[in-house]
Amino acid sequence: MTEFKEVTTTAHEPGSEGRVTTFKVTQLIWLFLGIVEGLLALRFIFKLVGVNAANAFASLVYGVTDFFLAPFASLAGAPSAGGMVLEVSTLIAMIVYGLIGWVLERIVYVLFYRPRGPVSTRQTVVAERTPLQGVSQTRTTTTQTPSAESQTTTTEHTDTV
Repeated sequence: MTEFKEVTTTAHEPGSEGRVTTFKVTQLIWLFLGIVEGLLALRFIFKLVGVNAANAFASLVYGVTDFFLAPFASLAGAPSAGGMVLEVSTLIAMIVYGLIGWVLERIVYVLFYRPRGPVSTRQTVVAERTPLQGVSQTRTTTTQTPSAESQTTTTEHTDTV
């Protein structure tokens, strides 16, 4: 005699796709901000230490960050001594871009995030007993929906000779 029991549970939550999309967009904002902040921090350290600007990696970092530093280039002076430069404008740019990134993330969160709503759960239980020849067969199917406080049970009984 073989016994078989299968339980299937499905849950549906309206709005879950929107929350996932909102999460992904905010993560992309933080990723972009992290890359920009990291490059600006490298630039600041390179200028402070006096890295050779003819180096390929240093020139790449300077070239990429020039675009982001352009609005702040003439904002503050840059004291220098012996080839080392303290770029105050880079520090200001890092603070401003950090605030802009935080504000963008909050705007996306406030406009598009939807709180969790009611979750509808449906559970189906199928119990089936496959008998040997000449023995009775029973199949029970139970469907439950907890939110509706209802349960439906169907039992089939078959005798085979």
